[in-house]
Amino acid sequence: MLLIATSFTLSASAWGPKGHDVVAYVAENNLSKRALKRVEAILDGKSMVYVANWLDNASHTPEYAYTKTWHYVNVEPSEGSYAESQREPKGDVVTAVNGIVERLKSGELRKEEERAELMMLIHLVGDMHCPMHAGHKSDRGGNGTQVKFFGKSRNLHSVWDSEIVESAHKWSYTEWQRQIDRLSRKECRAIVQGTPNDWIEECVAIADDVYRNSTGTNLSYDYVAQYAPVVEQQLLKGGLRLAALIEEIY
Repeated sequence: MLLIATSFTLSASAWGPKGHDVVAYVAENNLSKRALKRVEAILDGKSMVYVANWLDNASHTPEYAYTKTWHYVNVEPSEGSYAESQREPKGDVVTAVNGIVERLKSGELRKEEERAELMMLIHLVGDMHCPMHAGHKSDRGGNGTQVKFFGKSRNLHSVWDSEIVESAHKWSYTEWQRQIDRLSRKECRAIVQGTPNDWIEECVAIADDVYRNSTGTNLSYDYVAQYAPVVEQQLLKGGLRLAALIEEIY
């Protein structure tokens, strides 16, 4: 029973711990000194990486059970885009991020509330850049799509949580940041343009491409080579955009 519960928890998360650590560390390295100091004070001296995966566990506790649907959006092929999709009544990753930013900007939160909201933001901006967190409702974001990954039976969601990240590069989160966070200021400014509503549409398009290229075959070296640049791009975008939102708030 413990193994089954653990398996479900992992399949319901995005990127896995490494991916979230990378997004948080990229963001840390792109914050102004003033904003970083404020963030560290709110987090009681902890780093953004330290709290990056907190919400995946917290969402399974009674106190934060209301956030379970906040980690993803569902867009069916017939809907075409997030803007045209049927929304989750309990909220999704886009409505959650927008709401958190608004609440953090208000300056009306108690310290413990602000800390929880900031930790949620750090995690959810990572989630919204994982392609299978913009997947189809009919297969629960890839959880119902069975594939072979290097000969082993997996579901598509689990492949995109952690396995493709680790298969792309055997780097620590600090090495990931050093290797992918190399854009010019002009290029960074272009990436952070727009809003979470715009950013999720990019992820929906990537998810559609992943679905088209991930069935009926043994996903292996060619698949990793095809999607490693996408993984790099999405982790970098998540980090840069998280930094931009935090600068906007603080």
